[in-house]
Amino acid sequence: MIILDTDHCIDILRGRQEVIIARRSVYEEVATTIITACELYFGAAKSAKPLENKRAVDAFLHTLRVIDMDIYAAQFFGIFKAELETAGQPLADADLMIGSIARSNNASVATGNKRHFERMTSLKLVNWRAKK
Repeated sequence: MIILDTDHCIDILRGRQEVIIARRSVYEEVATTIITACELYFGAAKSAKPLENKRAVDAFLHTLRVIDMDIYAAQFFGIFKAELETAGQPLADADLMIGSIARSNNASVATGNKRHFERMTSLKLVNWRAKK
């Protein structure tokens, strides 16, 4: 499974072709997280066209599974947050939750934000923005 980070979801909503083509070319399940859904709705609400953008987010989110936090993701969240704070490298809770959901589902995260996500041990990353 591949879990889309918020930046890749926004790329798809904005029509970024290399990300759209990459999504179409994978045969495994593509999903996102409830955290990303929250961030997308926040972005729509604060935009210049909130109703139009909310409708676009609604339509997009209906094309894939939205995965919620569960007890296993919560455990990874605690581990990741403790490790990063101990190392003096705190990370925003939203990114930690997305990474934790991905790790608990043994999924890769499709993100352009490698700098944040690579700090979570054993998390698999892909970047659909990267030119092949």
